[in-house]
Amino acid sequence: MRLKIGTICSHSPTRLATNTKSDRLSSETVVVLMLMFLLLGLPVLVLCLLLQSTLWYAAGYYYTRHDYLVNSPSFVASLIVINGVMLLLVIGNLAQVAIWALLFQMLGEFHQFGTAFYHSAVNFSTLGYGDIVMSDEYRLLGPVQAINGVLMIGVTTAALMTAYQDAMKKTRRARQ
Repeated sequence: MRLKIGTICSHSPTRLATNTKSDRLSSETVVVLMLMFLLLGLPVLVLCLLLQSTLWYAAGYYYTRHDYLVNSPSFVASLIVINGVMLLLVIGNLAQVAIWALLFQMLGEFHQFGTAFYHSAVNFSTLGYGDIVMSDEYRLLGPVQAINGVLMIGVTTAALMTAYQDAMKKTRRARQ
């Protein structure tokens, strides 16, 4: 399924410096096109935020349900709980990568999900290898996804460190 938002005819924002006036897009047209493609990424960004919030809640619920392990004197028991929290949060990040990959496939940027997922993971993690690039038409979605990735990886790190610090404090207290 190919979702086509609109065509830029034979022009793209990068082809502004052509030889004739008839080949150039107006700067207003370029701005409108860029805004349109950026707005395309916002619903996906919101969906990813909702997904991460749900998994953040699930991780907190998991943590409190296993409070008896965290309050024990065993560091291993606490680390098992922390690993469960980490697994839930990483699943959330990978699910977001998959959501962006599906969007890229729907736009017709990639024919194989594996390639779309790889490209999405590179964007989400802000690696920016550049070995696979999107068309000029949709390339502004890459930075939107990178912003999403930075924020969500930051949320994951903050939640994980909060749980880790709390678990270690409770485990130390139980050992005294």
